[in-house]
Amino acid sequence: MALKIIEGCVNCWSCEPLCPSQAILAAQPHFVVVQSACNECLGDYDDPQCVSICPVEGVIVNEQNEAMNPPGSLTGISPARWAAVKAEITAR
Repeated sequence: MALKIIEGCVNCWSCEPLCPSQAILAAQPHFVVVQSACNECLGDYDDPQCVSICPVEGVIVNEQNEAMNPPGSLTGISPARWAAVKAEITAR
């Protein structure tokens, strides 16, 4: 049970100081999670702190590579609606 930070991370430093197990390390091109250290904050918090603070949707995934903060989760705008709005703007 460990999370992973994938491409798209902007190295904003929001997650690193919140990790109670110090499993997040600064790296290039983006932060990484030390798999052996990550316990998804079990015993410390109800939710993984990195997921709670991450301002970029879709860059923190679980062991099944499912986004823990999927597109639309932070903005409340579904991907389908966002695509429709972008198409409308482009058509102008």
